[in-house]
Amino acid sequence: MEAVTLDANERKTIGKQVKALRRQGLLPAVMYGVGIEPLPIELDEKVASRVLANVGGSTLIDLKIGKDTHKVLVREFQRDVIRRNILHVDFLVVAMDVVISAIVPVVLVGEAPAMEELGGIIVSGLNEIEVEALPEDLPEQVTADIGELISMNDVITAGDLALGEKVTLITDPGETIANVIAQMAEEVIEEEEIEELEEGVEPELAEGEEEVEESSEEE
Repeated sequence: MEAVTLDANERKTIGKQVKALRRQGLLPAVMYGVGIEPLPIELDEKVASRVLANVGGSTLIDLKIGKDTHKVLVREFQRDVIRRNILHVDFLVVAMDVVISAIVPVVLVGEAPAMEELGGIIVSGLNEIEVEALPEDLPEQVTADIGELISMNDVITAGDLALGEKVTLITDPGETIANVIAQMAEEVIEEEEIEELEEGVEPELAEGEEEVEESSEEE
């Protein structure tokens, strides 16, 4: 998996004064890891937002701070509730020789014979799973081929996903990723109702509906 690069500088501004950084076009963040003191940093907001829009929790990033380059993963975003722009980022420093866990998205691919030939409906389950591997072996995403859904009630579980020998599944292997079910039969309209509609006669009100309407008018 190819790493992406971000440039950052150590940040002196902390606390409530961080808002001033954002007005200057800077994105506050923090870098931390095992045996590493949390380091407040700042990044160019436009550049960082563009790069981070295309990374996930398993994407390895080269974070350059001065002359040093750190291998990191994004551990958490903080976003504006309304605008959804990034307000703060947590970067986790990783050791390339130590296995770590990460959340990886699951993408459904292919066409299900049970849907094409039998008229079934594909129901998706988990859209992400937790795995563990060395940082360089973490997949950016995992695909699930729904072409394996041949008959009604066929299921693809987390344990069916092809992760490779270097990746271990942490999520319960029995969790459903996708399955196929039969379409619900459409409700049949009674013949009497059809005749009433054709004749322009309104269907008879259900018991209690008129009372509710009157009560509503009184209010």
